Amino acid sequence: MNTVLVASDLDRTLIYSAAALGLRMPDADAPRLLCVEVYEGKPLSYVTEAAAELLVELGRSTVFVPTTTRTPEQYRRIHLPGPAPRFAICANGGQLLVDGVPDRDWRDAVDRRLAAECAPLDEVRAHLVRTADPAWLLKERVAEDLFAYLVVERALLPDGWVKELGAWAEGRGWTVSLQGRKVYAVPRPLTKSAAMREVARRVGADEVLAAGDSLLDADLLAAADRAWRPSHGELADTGWAAPGLTVIPEVGVGAGEEILRRFLAGAPQSR
Repeated sequence: MNTVLVASDLDRTLIYSAAALGLRMPDADAPRLLCVEVYEGKPLSYVTEAAAELLVELGRSTVFVPTTTRTPEQYRRIHLPGPAPRFAICANGGQLLVDGVPDRDWRDAVDRRLAAECAPLDEVRAHLVRTADPAWLLKERVAEDLFAYLVVERALLPDGWVKELGAWAEGRGWTVSLQGRKVYAVPRPLTKSAAMREVARRVGADEVLAAGDSLLDADLLAAADRAWRPSHGELADTGWAAPGLTVIPEVGVGAGEEILRRFLAGAPQSR
């Protein structure tokens, strides 16, 4: 039986905050939801009950690898239905969790590559803070000593600021991405696809399936044998496409459910 690896982004791909649910039907017809994340005592992220059942089946029939820009600490707040994944990719590929524990060898290899190919994090972080305006900057954060991001009041963000930041970062080996209220500055070699390939090697995957919605997912989708993206998010806004990519017509939490159905269509038991 073939080994199928499923590497999927989480936020706004499989799980959704209340603001991102995208429920366009009458309230009486809305799907039942299951909370999969609580933060500071409040429910934060959801899947549909149908998606929860699909996640259980997916975990049993594939090597399911949650793949996220979240830090390990943020990832551990999520409790998806089904078997606990053996592998998880966090910090945009900078941390590879094996049975919940960061793989030291993987992180050491990542650190060596970033030191050789990119400007230092401190330089990029300082530029972010220096060029941001307190009028729209809400928070400034560093994730796992790997990349930096700002939380902004998006409606007040000046036109062209993100583009200018991206041009500055490009010459230093970094990329810039705007996702919701967050502006990410990430080293170019720090990718989800690199960590995905490492997991695929370890498990001897015959096929890789992937899904995501943001520009930080583009390399992951391009590296997979088959991939899906919803009709919302950065990739949808830019019309991003790649060989082997299918666009799911749904948006919001309904897209997450449909993506899981597509994953299961490629699982061994479904063949």
